[in-house]
Amino acid sequence: MTAGDLHGRTVAILAADGVERVELDLPRGALYGAGARVEVLSIHTGSLWTREWDKDPAGTVTVDRDVAEASVDDYDALLLPGGTVNPDQLRTHPVAVEFVRNFVATGRPVAAVCHGPWTLVEADVVRGRRLTSWASIRTDLRNAGAEVVDEEVCVDGQFITSRSPFDLPAFCAAIVTRFAAVPARA
Repeated sequence: MTAGDLHGRTVAILAADGVERVELDLPRGALYGAGARVEVLSIHTGSLWTREWDKDPAGTVTVDRDVAEASVDDYDALLLPGGTVNPDQLRTHPVAVEFVRNFVATGRPVAAVCHGPWTLVEADVVRGRRLTSWASIRTDLRNAGAEVVDEEVCVDGQFITSRSPFDLPAFCAAIVTRFAAVPARA
């Protein structure tokens, strides 16, 4: 296996209606391109409506599995895309929050972009961690105990975070590299 090779790994993308389309599609494409199996989890089955810059409709994405039916043991890494509405819904859904909390407890990598870290705040897993995000949620991260930085990509242990869709090229490269560095589950 070479650096950036994700063959044999399965990545969960946890998202809800209102997800920022590009923040789901570009990372998912990078993960597929590196050989990962990717599943979109959500708080309901069927499909998710997506957005472009939070306001313009951007089509739908098929949900592979309801998060209530998923086990953290089935995944090697977790991705939390942004958009304002998406993580706002996830953080009010106890099963989604518990999935995130339990996934973080495994020590496996978790990536979040833009507003994605809101769900990490709700899961109470950012205390003492160094993260970046969309500017409007940085106060929430600080209030939850995180050290907040303004960087294109921030890697702190198992967490990989980015600020916005503009950072996606660097974010995608970072998640592929970081996810590949963790041994695949047996």
